[in-house]
Amino acid sequence: MSDDLFAPRVPEEVANRRPLADRLRPQTIAEVTGQEHLTGEDGVLRRMIASGSLGSMIFWGPPGTGKTTVARLLSGEAGLAFEQISAIFSGVADLKKVFDTARLRRMDGRQTLLFVDEIHRFNRAQQDSFLPVMEDGTIILVGATTENPSFELNAALLSRARVLTFKSHDEESLEELLKRAETAEGKALPLTADARASLLRMADGDGRAVLTLAEEVWRAARDGETFDTEALTRIVQRRAPVYDKAQDGHYNLISALHKSVRGSDPDAALYYLARMFDAGEDPLYLGRRLVRMAVEDIGLADPQALVICNAAKDAYDYLGSPEGELAFAQACVYLATAPKSNAVYTAFKAATQAAKENGSLLPPKHILNAPTKLMKGEGYGEGYRYDHDEPDAFSGQDYFPEKMGRQTFYDPPERGFERDIRKRLEYWAKLRKERNPR
Repeated sequence: MSDDLFAPRVPEEVANRRPLADRLRPQTIAEVTGQEHLTGEDGVLRRMIASGSLGSMIFWGPPGTGKTTVARLLSGEAGLAFEQISAIFSGVADLKKVFDTARLRRMDGRQTLLFVDEIHRFNRAQQDSFLPVMEDGTIILVGATTENPSFELNAALLSRARVLTFKSHDEESLEELLKRAETAEGKALPLTADARASLLRMADGDGRAVLTLAEEVWRAARDGETFDTEALTRIVQRRAPVYDKAQDGHYNLISALHKSVRGSDPDAALYYLARMFDAGEDPLYLGRRLVRMAVEDIGLADPQALVICNAAKDAYDYLGSPEGELAFAQACVYLATAPKSNAVYTAFKAATQAAKENGSLLPPKHILNAPTKLMKGEGYGEGYRYDHDEPDAFSGQDYFPEKMGRQTFYDPPERGFERDIRKRLEYWAKLRKERNPR
């Protein structure tokens, strides 16, 4: 009973009213939308549940894609106790408490699924604290992160957990969420077709956001009122992007920019760059893409291309917007007018394939160091010729594993700086054949 007898009584219906996104939370894995590669009939998670064995996992993906919901449903369908903590609000003492509870539960024959939101925010030592309880089966860890696990999580932790990628909702799955919301509310969203499409773009691939926006629309609408795009923008106080950064418009423009650079058309490249800036694209995203073009399409035909692009990024960091955008425009024109070569890109792909196909072959012993007597006895380092002591500073030795034989991956074209590289390679090939006739 309330201590304040004069406090207004809140109707039970209002008190129990939960946000739409919470009320529409899926009750089974099969109801999850937008992550069919994981939760569909042949998805990884459905297969894990069917096998009756779950391992530790890292859920990596943007906000509003269902990471927390899926973790909770997994625990229910696998019959595991569910514990949830956030790395933002938890410390070592909180972790110890959770681990102790999980140990007691395990003694009673029940395993614990521990869901850790924003796991990348734990420091290295805190991440290491999970290792013993993962190894002895005290917990099954499911960590959620919006950051790249390769950069933010310990290698030891990653080696004990499988990384599963959650994707931003596409337009189809966001529309499915809106339809579920309309069914739950028993009424259609009072939006024109264009306004509905705009609302989907505003959500930017976030399932929680699209339901929150829908709720705002229903709250604002009077009986019989229908909102167009302009009214929708005014009501939710959110500008729809000129193009959807997560959908076709985004990929169409970045593809057009990339291919204009590759096709040595600086005018078209500048046009598409300007369109993306005008659409509100993140300048650093564009900077990263320009760097990618420098290494993929220009390469060593003009080694300065990569330098110019990195300098443009530094200039943007220093100047900010809008002055810094001119640095990206300069880099864009430089790339479009530079000689083109994908020789390094192609060579690296071929070398990667060879590495996968040939396994862990031992390099030839003559180029291996021999820091111990045992290794010297095994022939490590025997017969190595120091190139700087050889004529032309070139010994011509073979450096590939013996079982693999000599390979050629890099084939520079007769363009730009790579014309000189090609002459050097041909000269060294001639010397190699003369000094090692086999």
